[in-house]
Amino acid sequence: MNSTLKKLSAEFLGTFWLTFGGCGSAVLAAAFPELGIGFAGVSLAFGLTVLTGAYAFGPVSGGHFNPAVSVGLAVAGRFRLSELPGYVIAQVCGAVVAAAVLYLIATGKPGAEITGFATNGFGERSPGKFGMQAALLTEIVLTAVFLLVILGATAKRAAAGFAGLAIGLCLTLIHLVSIPVTNTSVNPARSTGPALFANDPGALDQLWLFWAAPIVGAILGAVIHRLFVSDSDSRSL
Repeated sequence: MNSTLKKLSAEFLGTFWLTFGGCGSAVLAAAFPELGIGFAGVSLAFGLTVLTGAYAFGPVSGGHFNPAVSVGLAVAGRFRLSELPGYVIAQVCGAVVAAAVLYLIATGKPGAEITGFATNGFGERSPGKFGMQAALLTEIVLTAVFLLVILGATAKRAAAGFAGLAIGLCLTLIHLVSIPVTNTSVNPARSTGPALFANDPGALDQLWLFWAAPIVGAILGAVIHRLFVSDSDSRSL
């Protein structure tokens, strides 16, 4: 298997794991009667998927698992632009396959009804009924911060071996802040997979925001890093 195919396979598997583990915790465990893991549990699940995925697949592909992250790293000069289309396709495919597997599991009990399916939304589809402007601002700001943490944690001057831990904990905190607002995206692939299987036309109607806002936020984070933080050194996870 050539190096490009290995990288794309790692991005597929990592994004599959992020979507299946994170969204799976929301769909299968969060609302379980009396024992549900709630917002905190879902937040931790997303953080753990990135943390474990970074160490498992990061050495192969860099551990992006997120189209917005790939765009941000390209803008920051940490990732070849020529590789971007392949990464995005692999990431979206991984998320869609994960959502399909999760759908088969979630519908595997009598009387199962699939509605929200861990999709992202604003307005009536927001857990806290936050409007489009709040959702847009939340996703832009938190994705920008996520990129700043990724770029800082993977700099050569950062403590070796701890990048995955810092990035996973950052994603946990991001979810703790924003689940009530948008159900937390900061990742267009993670948003796309569940939206395709939710029994909710609004999920697809609002999907544009969860592509646009994270990508804008990632570019913003990358620009801030290059202007004010970067020392031009980096390393893999």
